[in-house]
Amino acid sequence: MRIIFAGTPDVAVPTLSALNDSKHDVVAVITRPPARRGRGKKTFPSPVAQYAADHGLELIESSRFTDPSLQHDIDAYDADLGVVVAFGAIIPPAVLTMPRLGWVNLHFSDLPRWRGAAPVQYAIWSGDARTASSIFQLEDGLDTGPVFSRLPVTIDPSETAGELLERMGRLGADQMVATVDALADGRASAHVQDTDGVTYAHMLTPAQGFIDFTQSAAEVSRHIRAFTPNPGAWTVLPDGKRLKIAGAEPTDQPTLGTGLLQVTKHEVMVGCADACVKLGQVAPAGKGWMDAAAWARGARLSGEERVGVMATEE
Repeated sequence: MRIIFAGTPDVAVPTLSALNDSKHDVVAVITRPPARRGRGKKTFPSPVAQYAADHGLELIESSRFTDPSLQHDIDAYDADLGVVVAFGAIIPPAVLTMPRLGWVNLHFSDLPRWRGAAPVQYAIWSGDARTASSIFQLEDGLDTGPVFSRLPVTIDPSETAGELLERMGRLGADQMVATVDALADGRASAHVQDTDGVTYAHMLTPAQGFIDFTQSAAEVSRHIRAFTPNPGAWTVLPDGKRLKIAGAEPTDQPTLGTGLLQVTKHEVMVGCADACVKLGQVAPAGKGWMDAAAWARGARLSGEERVGVMATEE
């Protein structure tokens, strides 16, 4: 089949690669324009754009499907199917009908649970033990279409959102090729999503990454893992500066009091509501990632400080 692929970040590349290596023909790749990042604010192509350039695939860079020129190009390709993986924009009804078989989306949740932009993050944050990759037919609704394929995935208790998303991206690539093969052969069938159990995973904000350590150790650990690497978990030091956190292992050590530190030569413990967490990698303001114990030595902490307390105005 003639396929138009739409995606942007790293997690979309395995599916694009698998489709490109399959018997099907990827006639065009749509991705978001180059983004500015780093201190120099240089522009960099998306990972999908880089793959397309490296493999000689026809590339269209656009940020929205409502762009008339993009719609004209999509229509002109006379594609059999559109495939979406983490593009990050709604496809309007007029475009959904352009490919002969419409568009299918690889979504990283067990639909209808966690419809929306951040399904992996919410699954970890909420303490889900399992999730799934779902391939469904796009329609005029937020992740509401009938599901062709479901691939169960167990969430490791120490896994960050970034690690789980990378793993699901690799697993979902073969799942997508199998679904596309079934669509091409007329073997594919989809089931309508249940109306019960619908939950939403709205886009996360940096402010939601604040950790105040007033929850249980398990909840604090999940919160940090869900926000790693993006949009990032952080707390506040006694001097008001931010400390980024990339890992906190729950322990059975009795709590010291919420936010209170216990510093030894080899570890940094923080009190939560019921027990302590052991901090992993941290990044003080203006510095790179380092082991928490190394940070504590450099910061010359006494071990009696309290973190996670936001300053309040008088």
